[in-house]
Amino acid sequence: MSTSPQSDAMCAEPRRMTAAATLVGLMAAGSILMWIGVPLGLLWLASHLQDSSQPSMGPYLLILVGLPASMVIIGKVLATLDRAFSRVTGWDPNERPLHAPWHESLSGERGSQRRRTVLDVVMIVSVVVAGSAFAVWFFLFAHPGMPQA
Repeated sequence: MSTSPQSDAMCAEPRRMTAAATLVGLMAAGSILMWIGVPLGLLWLASHLQDSSQPSMGPYLLILVGLPASMVIIGKVLATLDRAFSRVTGWDPNERPLHAPWHESLSGERGSQRRRTVLDVVMIVSVVVAGSAFAVWFFLFAHPGMPQA
């Protein structure tokens, strides 16, 4: 029993969409890990390394070196996921749409030559959500350090 090229394309399309959705989900999870998981994990690890009787520089150095290093690593993984998304979907962020020359403004050449990627959108949304969550916590739930009379 042979399959036609149309049925192969119909079967491949849901697989591509599932793969693309999975990659977007992994990018979202990676951005949450970058902004929340890594800082909290390093603070937790540093708090367990700190001896209660004698303060030392070890936990501070762990955070000072570990935080940027782990964010660079996660950033590289996120970039790899973004490139995989581009391969799966055929999205090329460097491809410029074709416009007639008279449809483009003179100042249009000054802008970015690169189109926005899915990773750009995921990171922008994650930063806005993290900043909003921090603002809500800070203004509504954080208690000031001074005792209330």
